[in-house]
Amino acid sequence: MNCPKCQNEMEIRKIGTVTVDECVGCKGVWFDKDELRLSKDQKDPGLNWLDFELWKQEDKFRVSEKPISCPKCNVNMNAITYGDTEVEVDYCVSCNGVWLDGGEFEKIIEALTEEVLSKSSGDYVKASLTEAKEIITGPEGLLSEWSDFLTVLKFLETRFFVENPKLLDILQDIQRSGPK
Repeated sequence: MNCPKCQNEMEIRKIGTVTVDECVGCKGVWFDKDELRLSKDQKDPGLNWLDFELWKQEDKFRVSEKPISCPKCNVNMNAITYGDTEVEVDYCVSCNGVWLDGGEFEKIIEALTEEVLSKSSGDYVKASLTEAKEIITGPEGLLSEWSDFLTVLKFLETRFFVENPKLLDILQDIQRSGPK
């Protein structure tokens, strides 16, 4: 397969257990359908519950046709700006593949990490309810959805005690003074 940007040969690269194609020249990366989500989960398991959805914030994304062709099916791809980042995701509407220029995958991981760090405990309560529902109805299967739910609960606990440090001190005092 050739790079859609510079036409160099691409070689296989592993992100955890996920196999993607990387251009030897420009270091852009091709993700087949669903490989971007799986790669994100491999790169930072703490982000597993946070879905990478290009379309989730309609008021924030911009779509335009791109003059580059999909390396899989040779149709012109669309460019989508991801959230508040400057990352332009090239997306194939035919095969659902994604092209990211060199360094953009890392920028997406940084943006998702910032999103996790900026959430309040209330946000995590809402997210935990959503993840609890997805254990039954989610697209990723029971074990994956259960793992997502547990990750959100962990973040909720951490955020709650960051927002309420005195309560954490009280609970630690009770634990220290309890039976040994």
